[in-house]
Amino acid sequence: MTTTFIKNEQLNFINKQINLIKDSRKRNVPAHILSAVCDLAQAKILELFPNLTTEQQQLLDVSGLQTDADFEVYLERLSAFIIPFSAITGQQLKKLFPKNKKLKVPDIATMDLHHLTYLSWDDVRSSKKIIVYELEGKLVGIECNLTPSSKKNICSFCNTVGNVSYFSTVTKAKRSNNPDYYKSIGNLICTDSNECNKKITDVTYLEAFLKESLDIK
Repeated sequence: MTTTFIKNEQLNFINKQINLIKDSRKRNVPAHILSAVCDLAQAKILELFPNLTTEQQQLLDVSGLQTDADFEVYLERLSAFIIPFSAITGQQLKKLFPKNKKLKVPDIATMDLHHLTYLSWDDVRSSKKIIVYELEGKLVGIECNLTPSSKKNICSFCNTVGNVSYFSTVTKAKRSNNPDYYKSIGNLICTDSNECNKKITDVTYLEAFLKESLDIK
């Protein structure tokens, strides 16, 4: 039996490729075009996993999918192999933010950790958004000032259009010749982090943002 090997954002990416195949089928495109769409989708999915076992390759195979029921069963089967967000307690979350003695943390027991790329919640008291992510095998966290926006825009994390908020954080970078130096980084991200976690397919920007914010080389 194969072990869990699919991350949340990877499953989202696979779902996106499945939707492209389904859309092509519904539009009754010529057989050679449909075949090309399927082959391209399969290639992109396999690129996500450079070290697959034979069993895992078979699980990811889309060649036999034809009906909506087939696609649904395929995605449900893959969901059983998703890697959940790292198990963490409220006390461990607080330790990531030692300077914030009044930090309110969510009830982890009520959260579905299987479908999270990053953990996030809003601290209404301080108008901040908290983000926790496993970066290079270590959990890291940042606090961001949060300003809601009345207009829809593209989220920097999931790269889709939706309801966003502007958030900014001050980096930990310092300059020896200027002790007062600071740099602020701002972005637009989904106001609802749960929705963002359902849509994010690539963590490149998220990781770059965290590294810059935390001054991780």
